[in-house]
Amino acid sequence: MVNRRDQYRVELRGSDPARWPAFLREHSGLPGPRANLELAQAVADEGEPASFDRLIATDDEYLVFCGVLGLGRLLAAGARTRAGIEARLHDHATDARWRVREAVALALQRLGDADLPRLLDLGTAWVGDPHPLVRRAAVAAVCEPRLLAVPEAAARAVALCERATAGLAALPAGRRRDDDVRALRQALGYCWSVAVAADPTAGLPPFRALAAADDSDVAWIVRENSRKKRLAGLLVSGGVRPAGAARPTSD
Repeated sequence: MVNRRDQYRVELRGSDPARWPAFLREHSGLPGPRANLELAQAVADEGEPASFDRLIATDDEYLVFCGVLGLGRLLAAGARTRAGIEARLHDHATDARWRVREAVALALQRLGDADLPRLLDLGTAWVGDPHPLVRRAAVAAVCEPRLLAVPEAAARAVALCERATAGLAALPAGRRRDDDVRALRQALGYCWSVAVAADPTAGLPPFRALAAADDSDVAWIVRENSRKKRLAGLLVSGGVRPAGAARPTSD
């Protein structure tokens, strides 16, 4: 049975890219609670650099979302312009529109699917960036269950969460309520649980250590992650996953 993404790919393939914007607006799912992610992924699958550029140049948030996601496919393909694409995604990571920022994380996950070490290195670089939204992109991109199937990747994800949390805790109180910092905190409110659940034996000790921090935002991060199903059971069991139990993929 053909899924929605594949159906959209067929439709896009048979259409002039100049007509894509109208089609995307019609089927975006917006305004509404959820944008059409299947269509956006199909655009990323089928588009060319020029079509992504045209979408990004519009003032339509969904079209920009699709174009930015498409940059992830180019990055994953190992294009000779990889450094330039990374720089563009870095810029989009600080966009005021949250959907565009989310497109950056999804684009980077495409890189992770193709070249996980490259994504992990990029995440390590970005988590040291002075801009909280770039740090947010780093942890949101790497803390994806399908990318953390090996202990080395899970360890890197935990390390990214540690650095991002430490950076947040180092900010002065007057900065904590800014939108970019709040977005970073929100991401850390679930990313820790993904990283720890991927390898509980290694991930639980640094997560438990956060409880000793005398910081209200760190306490919030601990509380939010502890409520996630993928982590709550591990906290009770001491990090021992029952024999034969599947690795958690979502709450």
